[in-house]
Amino acid sequence: MSLYQKLQKRAEDQRPIRVGVIGAGKFGTMFLAQAVRLPGVHVVGIADLSVAQARSNLALAGWAAEQYDAGSLDAALQSGATHVGEAAAALIAHPAIEIIVECTGNPVVAAQHLIAIFGAGKHAISATVEADALCGAALARAARKAGVVYSMAFGDQPALVCDLVDWARTCGFEVAAAGRGHKWRPEFRHSTPDTIWDNWGLTAKQAEVGRLNPKMFNSFLDGTKPAIESSAIANACGLSVPSNGLAYPSGSIDDLPNLMRPMADGGVLEGPGMVEVLNSLDADGKQIDYDIRMGVWVCVKAVTEYQRRCLEEYKVTTDTSGRYMCSYKRWHLIGLELGMSVASVGLRGEATGVAEAFRADVVAVSKRDLAAGEILDGEGGYTVAGQLRPSSVSVPMRALPLGLSGGVRLIRPVKVDTILTYDDVELDRSSVAFGLRAEVETMVR
Repeated sequence: MSLYQKLQKRAEDQRPIRVGVIGAGKFGTMFLAQAVRLPGVHVVGIADLSVAQARSNLALAGWAAEQYDAGSLDAALQSGATHVGEAAAALIAHPAIEIIVECTGNPVVAAQHLIAIFGAGKHAISATVEADALCGAALARAARKAGVVYSMAFGDQPALVCDLVDWARTCGFEVAAAGRGHKWRPEFRHSTPDTIWDNWGLTAKQAEVGRLNPKMFNSFLDGTKPAIESSAIANACGLSVPSNGLAYPSGSIDDLPNLMRPMADGGVLEGPGMVEVLNSLDADGKQIDYDIRMGVWVCVKAVTEYQRRCLEEYKVTTDTSGRYMCSYKRWHLIGLELGMSVASVGLRGEATGVAEAFRADVVAVSKRDLAAGEILDGEGGYTVAGQLRPSSVSVPMRALPLGLSGGVRLIRPVKVDTILTYDDVELDRSSVAFGLRAEVETMVR
């Protein structure tokens, strides 16, 4: 049976997958817009620090008032409606809820939530990919010890790449590279929430209507989110990381096979089996036709002459040697696609991507000259951006992970474009996130 048929059967049997959602921001709202259309899925409760905003977002997503005016969690279970409240702990503790979707976007908060979810014996789907970049392998280890499933969120690009890589390897291909697209100019690394909309491609009015958070969207433009998602991809798929960070080669989808192969074969990669990001802007900053800015891809190599001939016979677009080809998904739909994770975890007990190692890291890099005493504002802000590095490089240099850079005080000045270290800041070492990060740093190979 397909996943959808299994969901229909659960609906017929009146045994829906019971879900709790922590965080009703953009990702959570996108999922909730779809959840009311999914047979066999009941969102029992939503937790958000702003209940009024969560309710407003539900209305924006097309929910009728009676669907989320359920009173208590127990009342929601009886009526089939959804409880909306502030307390994430109540969702985590409720015995009837099977899966918690964590989509706060804050890696420190998410780490605490996820450990609590595992402790309650529940499965977790994390849309806070920042937590995966910070300590994903340690979170995966904790889930295994608890006997539950920990999964990346389908719809986010890392889980979609995991799906493509799994397809390639299961078909018998060698994975040369995998990754996502992006719109990139080197100067974007200094972008701030004040400059985001001019470079993103939306007006301030469009952003306001869509309730888009400028800090969150700035994390995409300044390279932080591509680094975070590339880290999650590398750690889940066992791919290598460029030694000096992402190169952002420019090209169209049809250019992928020539670009995403090792330098020895004419491409841009240091070696085989790497993560990279394709740039949708050319050297002059102009948009490239047939881009994959919003999508994901995998580049595979035909390792036998027979495979190569098959690619030729079936008119596949390849590199100049005829051995490298690309498969891709041009668009990712974020929370609109999360039902795939809910169904996979709830019906098959299978994650849609999970960290298997700690190969890739995201380090905090200064956006400008910073003075001692300044407070860093973390992902997407005014002070630091995230850049990808091999963990075998970042950990020995004591690089400050981007995920721990929110709200910490600098204790000495730092020049622009400098990788910050633990020695540059005062950190709260008592947090769950810090403990998981310390654990994951022992996993470096």
